[in-house]
Amino acid sequence: MMVFNRQKQRLLLEGKEYTPDDIRRCMVRGVENYPSAIWDLFLFLQEWFNDSPLLAVHTSGSTGMPKKLMVRKEQMMQSARLTCEYLNLQAGDTALLCMNLRYIGAMMVVVRSLVAGLNLIVRPASGHPLSDIHEPLKFAAMVPLQVYNTLQVLEEKERLKQTDILIIGGGAVDARLEADIQFLPGAVYSTYGMTETLSHIALRRLNGPAASEHYHPFSSVHLSLSPENTLVIEAPLVCADILQTNDIARIHPDGSFSILGRKDNVINSGGIKIQAEEIEKKLRLLIPIPFVITSVPDKRLGQAVVLLLAEQPDIQEMEKGIQTILEPYYRPKHILVADCIPQTGNGKVNRADCRILAQRLLQLLNDSSC
Repeated sequence: MMVFNRQKQRLLLEGKEYTPDDIRRCMVRGVENYPSAIWDLFLFLQEWFNDSPLLAVHTSGSTGMPKKLMVRKEQMMQSARLTCEYLNLQAGDTALLCMNLRYIGAMMVVVRSLVAGLNLIVRPASGHPLSDIHEPLKFAAMVPLQVYNTLQVLEEKERLKQTDILIIGGGAVDARLEADIQFLPGAVYSTYGMTETLSHIALRRLNGPAASEHYHPFSSVHLSLSPENTLVIEAPLVCADILQTNDIARIHPDGSFSILGRKDNVINSGGIKIQAEEIEKKLRLLIPIPFVITSVPDKRLGQAVVLLLAEQPDIQEMEKGIQTILEPYYRPKHILVADCIPQTGNGKVNRADCRILAQRLLQLLNDSSC
């Protein structure tokens, strides 16, 4: 039975039950008595159990400035219910918290645990969340980079194989990562959602017989398209307002949908509208290092497509490959190398910073050639 009265909720933390009063007593003991990840959890719970019906959350800032939003705790609990029912999570199931509690994805792991009575296992937010996990997990939520890193270490990979349900959010799952997780015996899902929808409102199965290229929304969610083909979300259980997204989408006859990219990431180059994510998808099998498609201002084209790389590759070989994959109008006009691809605090590509970095690198290149 799920519990929606916050004062009657109990946190099952690594097998030990905590009441709201227990959390208050832990806070009195002070930060020096707990590991940092546990203390961050207690700070969140202090806010969760106070009298306010609202909670502050922060957007990631992947396409612009991060924002602080005030959201209703009741709607967070409804979001938790939807996920737990969809995935059939039951009281006592182990759930891993391994993400930054500043963001909604991590907060919702805790709220699901409170609502459904899950046994929460806590690890610091890191690139290797399974490095010292010893018990099998029923449920885990990670960002793509955490999953990728886990698959590179044999012991961690074996622990991931013992995880029954894995959801991946906070960024796109590329084709190579999707191929790598096919061997996992547990169910793996990509999530679709945002801070405003209090985590995800749709899931896409990535492996097994039920694998799909489409996202399937929860039954209480209604979707439509704007005149610009961006997704419009009506999710009254988790969001009071109709949400106009910047995600260009295609809705299929069965109610599922596909995301083609963000409206913000359309590059208008010489009158040709280029979706950055679609170009990235085509190039991922060719380019084995971190990269992003971005743009710089161009006097002739308006915007010029830029391939921004995190390492120095064999440029000539890469250009040959690009010519076989992309039509002329879609090929990068500039290939630039950076120390790293800018990211937000929760691991998403920071598109705004990528554009700024590309302009700066191109200017330095032009100045050095003068």
